Amino acid sequence: MPNPPHWFFSVLRWLIAKAQQLMGTAPAALKPTTTQTLGVQPVALDSKAYASVVIPALNEAKRIAEVVAYALADPATAEVIVVDDSSIDSTAELARRAGAKVLTSSMLGKGASMHDGVVPAQCNLLVYLDGDLTGLRSGIISDLCAPLLRGEADFVKARFGRGGGRVTELTAKPMLKIFFPEVAHFSQPLGGIIAARKSLLQALTFEDGYGVDVGLLLDAHLARAKLAEVDIGSLEHDSQPLHDLTLMANEVGRVIFARAKAAGRLHVEQVAAMYESQRQAAAGIDYVLTRRKARQRLLLLDMDGTVTQSRYAVELARATGHEPELMQLLDGHGGDAATRSENIAKLFRYVHKKKFEQVAHTMTLRPSVIEFVNQMRRRGFMVGLVSDSYFVAADIVRRRIFADFAMAHTISFDNDVCTGHIRINPAFFDSQSKTTAICKSNVLRRFLTDPNPPAINQTWVVGDNMNDLELMRLADRAFAIDPKSPALTSEPGITQIASFDELLTSLPNHELVVQAPAA
Repeated sequence: MPNPPHWFFSVLRWLIAKAQQLMGTAPAALKPTTTQTLGVQPVALDSKAYASVVIPALNEAKRIAEVVAYALADPATAEVIVVDDSSIDSTAELARRAGAKVLTSSMLGKGASMHDGVVPAQCNLLVYLDGDLTGLRSGIISDLCAPLLRGEADFVKARFGRGGGRVTELTAKPMLKIFFPEVAHFSQPLGGIIAARKSLLQALTFEDGYGVDVGLLLDAHLARAKLAEVDIGSLEHDSQPLHDLTLMANEVGRVIFARAKAAGRLHVEQVAAMYESQRQAAAGIDYVLTRRKARQRLLLLDMDGTVTQSRYAVELARATGHEPELMQLLDGHGGDAATRSENIAKLFRYVHKKKFEQVAHTMTLRPSVIEFVNQMRRRGFMVGLVSDSYFVAADIVRRRIFADFAMAHTISFDNDVCTGHIRINPAFFDSQSKTTAICKSNVLRRFLTDPNPPAINQTWVVGDNMNDLELMRLADRAFAIDPKSPALTSEPGITQIASFDELLTSLPNHELVVQAPAA
């Protein structure tokens, strides 16, 4: 048999590629990303420092000074920026003493801290480190930057000897193999040790939760950046508690699903359902109780009119053209609170979730509320929002003021479009009675009856309206800030205050449970 002509194999490869596209194994919409696995290769680099090291940190006093000192010792490091996620320990002070530039994050969450470190960075190359690392060998920052300097990569992930954790092996890697096989070989797709060009990072999306690192990897891939992996040896850092792993897996899965959908690789509506499940889990009292971490003090804050200057539903209605209809519902006296909430939710049918989030991000906070929340957390209080509003908004406001949790009702979305249906948070119902009346005080009762030791021994509540009254009556100390009803001012046991500054000045210094080290 004669040999085939020289063009035969080229045509054959083209036919195979087209067949793969038709079968969905190699989508035509995307150009495969160039990915390399690189060891440490000697390269002639300018001795001048060229990298900004960014360390997002939350309560990392145990190790932050060591990590900062390590970063500064690398000849590639021009500066170290620690973005403090409103820590209640001495993280910020210790980082500053170690030589870092310390910034306060704009919002609670690792993704926000990572993003906040990009703009002030002075260098064109950024390296992210975690604040709890130990066992780092010398030269890692230089090694991570080397592929960027050689033009071999735009985005670099660290590979280290510890191997992937449970969520990596059981959730991230199997999903990446299905939807993004081009990057499935990365050893630690959820790892937070990253080097990248500043210009690339400015174009990427920083997720709020556990999915931020894999989200950056996939966004860089979808942007057709050159990716690389660099072996940095072995290291150690703290693992997530067991009760966090379910939420972590859900967030990671949602991020991968969302990127697959955006890339045209997912043709079933699973993302929205997963997001709804995740939202409902985070809003549930059982999940919140697992995060108490033996704290015996509890501060509950109303949101509308207390933490924020205005009411969320009013701001959303104004932004969507439904203010007249909302005012009619608010002025009416028919039906119970649950029915009124359901009717209000129907006004926002067909409103995109981004509008809900935009309004929550832009609402004006009361002065000094962030400082007050942080001071109470430093005194050992678990701080939460308890709101008759929607969790999609309350959770954003929670992050803005650095509170620990939010309890609110869940308004549903289908493919990120509001359905107009609301799920009243079960924690607002009295589990011991057959009544269907909803009341914020039932949330506090769940905390007080938590069977997990130690028991709650001190409770504070701050509210502003009559729907907070029963909650305030149940608390050890209750404060009405700029009260909307005269009944609150005459209620025994409720202290009227004009501002959070007034509360701050009354807090005794001896109650601090975490002190910064003496200078």
